[in-house]
Amino acid sequence: MPSIQELLSGGRALLAKGGISSPALDTSLLLADVLGLSREKLYAAGPVPLDTAQRRRFETYLRRRQAGEPVAYILGHREFWGLDFTVGPAVLVPRPDTETLVEKVLAAVNFRFSTHSSPGQTPTMLDLCTGSGAVAIAIKHSCPELEVWAADISEDALKIARYNAAKLLPGPPRGGSFPLGPQKPADPRKIRFIRGDLFAALGHRTRRFSLISANAPYVPSETISRLAPELRHEPRLALDGGRDGMDIIRRITAEAPRYLETRGTLFMEAGPSHMKALKALMEAEGFTRIAVHRDLGGLERVIEGSRP
Repeated sequence: MPSIQELLSGGRALLAKGGISSPALDTSLLLADVLGLSREKLYAAGPVPLDTAQRRRFETYLRRRQAGEPVAYILGHREFWGLDFTVGPAVLVPRPDTETLVEKVLAAVNFRFSTHSSPGQTPTMLDLCTGSGAVAIAIKHSCPELEVWAADISEDALKIARYNAAKLLPGPPRGGSFPLGPQKPADPRKIRFIRGDLFAALGHRTRRFSLISANAPYVPSETISRLAPELRHEPRLALDGGRDGMDIIRRITAEAPRYLETRGTLFMEAGPSHMKALKALMEAEGFTRIAVHRDLGGLERVIEGSRP
């Protein structure tokens, strides 16, 4: 019977041979899931027998990871903002750098609650390109009083986002079924999910929001084929930002002022190489109080600007 260390060592060697950049971490995550242990308990465990089904599952996991499939897709979930999000091939895997977007939006939400809201008036937020719902749900979880709308062009992505909202936001569960597990349909009073191409998702509704957030596609089309294997497994629809990576960003910047309240704020995540051009775009559209924020690695990642 192989020990935990022997299983980890074999998995590391296999993934390293396949060119995976984090073979030790990935092997430990996959084995911990197979054994139903946390990573901390995995390293402390003595010899743990794997039955035939578990061994086959672990071997399948390793082959999938060796082929470049993201660990989050293999396991079906990923932690973000301290919450366990269900993910799948229809959505991007939430990344720690995007927590910078959540952090800056929440700071603005708290400021508006404390300074601009009249009694009985609730600030409102629209999250574009919501994907798994990670940004919208993290913000709603941290600030339940906020009215949150979330839009995406992909119905498959919205199915996962609704499931995550029902799973992660407080509220009584209801019955149903879902391909990724038992479904608890989202209460529409929590987050209003709408399908459509950016602001077109609002249809004929006349709405203005206190805040708009977007983690839009910003990878230049021609570079997608050169991305790391795990990134190439993620949906191209959520990655491809056009020739220079800014097609969707330009549309959001141009259209957002029509949907923002006076002094409302637009927040966008983008690549560090886009920030100079994005700042110029926002200035050209009349945004004021423009600020660029750095992510956990010190790279420029989030930009904000206010409607005059």
